[in-house]
Amino acid sequence: MIPRMEKSRHTPAWQTELMQAVGSVDELLRLLRIDAGKSAVRRFSHNFPLRVPRGFVARMEPGNIHDPLLRQVLPLPEENRQHSDFLPDPLREADAMPVPGLLHKYPGRALLTLTGACAIHCRYCFRRHFPYAAANPLTGNHARALGYLAAHTGIRELILSGGDPLALPDTRLEALAQELAEIPHLQTLRLHTRLPIVLPERIDNRLLAWLGEQPQRVVVVIHCNHPNEIDASVVAALHKLAQAGALLLNQSVLLKGVNDEADTLVSLSEALLAAGVLPYYLHQLDRVQGAAHFEVSDRAAHALMDSLHSALPGYLVPRLVREVPDFPGKYPLWP
Repeated sequence: MIPRMEKSRHTPAWQTELMQAVGSVDELLRLLRIDAGKSAVRRFSHNFPLRVPRGFVARMEPGNIHDPLLRQVLPLPEENRQHSDFLPDPLREADAMPVPGLLHKYPGRALLTLTGACAIHCRYCFRRHFPYAAANPLTGNHARALGYLAAHTGIRELILSGGDPLALPDTRLEALAQELAEIPHLQTLRLHTRLPIVLPERIDNRLLAWLGEQPQRVVVVIHCNHPNEIDASVVAALHKLAQAGALLLNQSVLLKGVNDEADTLVSLSEALLAAGVLPYYLHQLDRVQGAAHFEVSDRAAHALMDSLHSALPGYLVPRLVREVPDFPGKYPLWP
């Protein structure tokens, strides 16, 4: 068990990095030495602001407007094109929310949307239109959310999501974790987070201390889409999480122009294994308004999976799935 650290009066390094994240398209293109005058990204309005940590920007290829990491965060005019089957709430999450901020879609597990904050704004995010202000279980709905979890003894696993739960300070997360530890039927605490990838500084001693003391089984599902996202700092952060006792899994989203080639996905699975993470899901895109330009057809996805199955051992082949409203789990698309 990792010893508990004394509470610091200083701002943690990860919060400093987060405050210094790039929030301007002009600055992002300047850092990457891309001529904004040759790009259409500045000539349209969007209501989902850019945000990307500088360490993640450093992994992008300078001068390459088509860099797969840049493509995930750069606002494009295609986001303003209307598609009748791309919706603000494609998964109908509002229908599965018995308490604001608590989703109970599947038997045996529930999910808390703890915050709308995230270290990075991915352009394909299926919750980019989510009403976080009204659906926050940590504000006026705190007691109701805990009461619901305590009353529903069939819930064995709780997922902390957002936004990104690790965008919250450890004081708030630790206090919540202590309350959850008092609910005896919660056997597993699962965190869905992109921060170990985009802001590895977040995996510090304070976080590791309270995670290591959790009585429940801890599962951390990271979100990594491309092997270029994994550098030495990310590997070190993931190893620390594993040493604290967390089971590490990865879920990716299949994205056109980012990871829709077999070689890329093979390299991703191998890089994840080297970092101590098992591939879990490869998601077909959730059809959220503004993300249609990322969609890969099911036919192309099936061909990619055939290639992965031939190139990788079975434990490194992620499951190709789609989330379907009202289906009691992720809908398998392959084989």
